[in-house]
Amino acid sequence: MKNYYSLEETAAIFSVSKETLRRWDQKGKLKATRLPNNYRVYTPETLKQYTQGQSIFDMEVLGEHHYTPIKPYNVLELFAGAGGLALGLEKAGLKCQLLNEIDKWACQTLRENRPNWNVIEGDVSTVSFSENAGKIDIVTGGFPCQAFSYAGKKLGLEDARGTLFYEFARAVKETQPLMCIGENVKGLTTHENGKTLETMIQILDDLGYDVVTPQVLKAAYYNVPQKRERLFLVGLKRGKGLNFSYPKPNAEMMPLSAVLKAGELYSSDVPSSAGQIYPPRKKEIMDLIPPGGYWRDLPVNIQKEYMLKSFYLGGGKTGMARRISWDEPCLTLTTSPAQKQTERCHPDETRPFTVREYARIQTFPDTWVFKGSINQTYKQIGNAVPVNLGYAMGKEMIRTLNEFTIREELKVRFKESA
Repeated sequence: MKNYYSLEETAAIFSVSKETLRRWDQKGKLKATRLPNNYRVYTPETLKQYTQGQSIFDMEVLGEHHYTPIKPYNVLELFAGAGGLALGLEKAGLKCQLLNEIDKWACQTLRENRPNWNVIEGDVSTVSFSENAGKIDIVTGGFPCQAFSYAGKKLGLEDARGTLFYEFARAVKETQPLMCIGENVKGLTTHENGKTLETMIQILDDLGYDVVTPQVLKAAYYNVPQKRERLFLVGLKRGKGLNFSYPKPNAEMMPLSAVLKAGELYSSDVPSSAGQIYPPRKKEIMDLIPPGGYWRDLPVNIQKEYMLKSFYLGGGKTGMARRISWDEPCLTLTTSPAQKQTERCHPDETRPFTVREYARIQTFPDTWVFKGSINQTYKQIGNAVPVNLGYAMGKEMIRTLNEFTIREELKVRFKESA
């Protein structure tokens, strides 16, 4: 075994610069030994601590390669939709190896924008993933929230048959990735009094995955001008020493103006495009709503006309006759911008958001083409994971896999030099 490793050799082992190693040394994160000529070297004993599950990355001393893949990492995505999550992961630096989606229009969207992606169209239950075993690093999927049949006290994978989570778990079982990332609505945390989520965690545990405490991320704190909340379920292959942390939120929420107008995220104002329109009487009513306002801003007689029976029911119903303001995030987009219960009216113009405005609120690039009718397009965009939220998660996936890759490389190098 070598007595020591030079600064250059150690930088190569960790895929960081020599300057990063110097900073680590100064902060005591990875102490170097000084030779008589004051040259920094590293002993095997010093480096071996990082082959025993310790993280070499500390938030105070991030190397420049911290969030950049040091090797290709492959993703298999189920329920891919129009590609919001996949695009965010690609933007982060991950490779989308295979995507499955049942909706034909969403599949056309994926193929139109990424001809190189392997898009498998059809029911996920008919797709075998076994041939991808050993080739996939991450399995992702935004499976719907579905109830299980709670016949016994403890449910296993077979008891989840008939649900799309079963297909997600089956893909994990067949491919054995290092990580699996499930994405769902916030309501999953309380579905069936929490039993549904507990069962999902138990099934992943049975498959050999340690589940990080599920967390609800608020998209508005991740460069998305929308009050969308999504629950993430992260599983890490047991025994691999993997460590995952959820992305840190920004200090402030992103307002609508940040994406519909030229600024930090987009170099130009939102391009014009097709969109739904209001019937004449509805437009007259919506003309009376100020930015940030909703049905309670109407005169009482018009409130009764517009709300009908809902006027006499309890609850705020703040989505009804809602006009969004420039200086706040948009309410969560739905599959249509002009549904009565979930109105999404432009701040200045009395009309629903257009297709391209909808896409920007989900942080899609203007070059991303959606196939199908206007209604199909709204549906695809409304159901998508915001691209920038996917990007934030993708960067943390890369950090986790980089740590693992470096640790495995260290083990090999120490074994070779022994």
